[in-house]
Amino acid sequence: MGLRALNVEGVRMSRLLDGIDSPADLKGLTPEQLRQLAGEIRQELVATVGNNGGHLSSNLGAVELSIALHRVFDCPRDKIVWDVGHQSYVHKLLTGRRERFATLRQMGGLSGFTDIAESEHDAFGAGHASTSISAALGIALARDLAGADYHAIAVIGDGSLTGGMAFEALNHAGHLGTRLIVVLNDNAMAISPNVGALARALNRVRLDRRYYRAKAGAEHVFARLPGGRRLWQMGRRFKRGFKRLAIPSMFWEELGFRYIGPLDGHNMEQLQAAFTQACEYRSKPVLIHVRTRKGKGVDSAEADPVTFHGLAPALEKRSSAPTYARVFGQTVARLMAENPKVVAITAAMLEGTGLSPVAREFPDRVFDVGVCEQHAVTLAAGMATQGAIPIVPIYSTFLQRAFDQVIHDVCIQGLPVVFALDRGGIVGEDGKTHQGIFDLSYLRCIPNLVVAAPGDENELQHLLYTAVNSGRPMAIRYPRGSGNGNPPERDLRALPLGKGEVLKQGKDVAVLAVGATVAPSLEAAGLLSELGIDCAVANARFVKPLDTALVESLLAGSRRLVTVEENVLSGGFGSAVLEYLAQAGFQNAEVKCLGLPDAFVEHGSQAQLRAAYGLDAAGIARQVVAVFPDLDRGSRASRLWKART
Repeated sequence: MGLRALNVEGVRMSRLLDGIDSPADLKGLTPEQLRQLAGEIRQELVATVGNNGGHLSSNLGAVELSIALHRVFDCPRDKIVWDVGHQSYVHKLLTGRRERFATLRQMGGLSGFTDIAESEHDAFGAGHASTSISAALGIALARDLAGADYHAIAVIGDGSLTGGMAFEALNHAGHLGTRLIVVLNDNAMAISPNVGALARALNRVRLDRRYYRAKAGAEHVFARLPGGRRLWQMGRRFKRGFKRLAIPSMFWEELGFRYIGPLDGHNMEQLQAAFTQACEYRSKPVLIHVRTRKGKGVDSAEADPVTFHGLAPALEKRSSAPTYARVFGQTVARLMAENPKVVAITAAMLEGTGLSPVAREFPDRVFDVGVCEQHAVTLAAGMATQGAIPIVPIYSTFLQRAFDQVIHDVCIQGLPVVFALDRGGIVGEDGKTHQGIFDLSYLRCIPNLVVAAPGDENELQHLLYTAVNSGRPMAIRYPRGSGNGNPPERDLRALPLGKGEVLKQGKDVAVLAVGATVAPSLEAAGLLSELGIDCAVANARFVKPLDTALVESLLAGSRRLVTVEENVLSGGFGSAVLEYLAQAGFQNAEVKCLGLPDAFVEHGSQAQLRAAYGLDAAGIARQVVAVFPDLDRGSRASRLWKART
């Protein structure tokens, strides 16, 4: 499965790619040179993604499509909007970022998604699905208001088309008749194979050529009859009706779009002809249906596009501890086996959230709704009204999209829905669109909702058990990656709601940590002990309700308290502690809140980012000493410690 063993088609010794500094450099290439360039691009993708991690199979499938777009359209004058942006690596290579491509997803390097601050060729920033048609329509409307004349193109995968926002935009664009080009990159995949009625319809178009054969045969017969051409024209209404019966893709024309396709997405000549044709339509939007193969040109990626959708960096350390996602999936399977009322609902993230094995074991109780976070949450609410206990695993960054549904449909009604927020906190190389650093803030303000974060993988399984048996809405937030190596206990047990625990006693200063910061806080206490600083450490476990008794007991031992969280400080866990102390009238407490600033966190490894923001063990220890300098005795050991950390 390693990338070194992959076979890349069409690569030659002399590199045309090295001469591509802008889309203009594509214009004069011959068809043979374009095929050579496609092979070189695939080689570059394999080399860079194999080293840095990132989205491989989606970009391999979009090579010819990206070249054809830049051959026909005049970017950046024409605006190309890439949905999600995870398939824009080829676009980056063709738009002046080739020399920096080796920095992809590295700290200070190129983003793994489109970013308007990175290049004028990125017409719209992205990272979440189903936004491209809305954004491109907005660009087109602004163009028309300004009296300008350029093309607005949305490139959207069929996985993103499962999102309701995409249909809202299609409906509006068709109603307005605005000049807009939508390229549907149809590969039957999001991360995993697509679900839903639309996916089935597209599959029928992809596989069934009966309509085209029937149409061609009928026209041939009519042409041989006296007056047949006239009869054929008179029968256009019948023909349109026949198309609607025979080919589901005519759905697009009913929405007000002119439909072109389906096309071979790896045939550049065919693609260029279609894009050129689309430019001629001025009175209505156009949808170009392109069929591609995810992982195209790389044997292993074609055979297993799910595994090669997103790869970890080559140098990323592999922990022997299970991932939080794996522990989550195993625990959900146990809970389902014990309680037939438990169901699971996810939004196109069966693989990422660890639910794939659960879905195989309980196929009738695991629901993948597609890229539809809002629907997933309200679906769960509806099921909960009838006695089901839904567990809804959604990445922290994606649950933001269903904030209203969490409030309106679940929490106002007090329904027992369990939200499992995977990738909470610093996520890493996916960058600012994916960092899960806002959830503690946006969930803590919601009445009726319990908000918890496990300190390790063992605690995760107990919190899930607690949530399922609590009879109320509860959110559990946990990080990306491996656990701390604390093996999950065999027996599940309920944890008291709103209660944390002291992990280490200390008289000089107390650290109250939550979630992924518990382990580095304990390690920081060990570093501080080298300075003779006796540091208490507690695992808050719950952000809401706050364990106020724990806060008071820590301050009773020392008036110095440090809160630590992987969340923005605005409205987060530390804010909850400060609010309580202010309301309770504590006068002499010295409190410092450690967390993330009021800024978006860029891309880099989790370790790099935690160190940069002072949330690793050394950073926590340094900040404790900086905030409370009277604890530092200024000894030679202290000076050596500071130099080391």
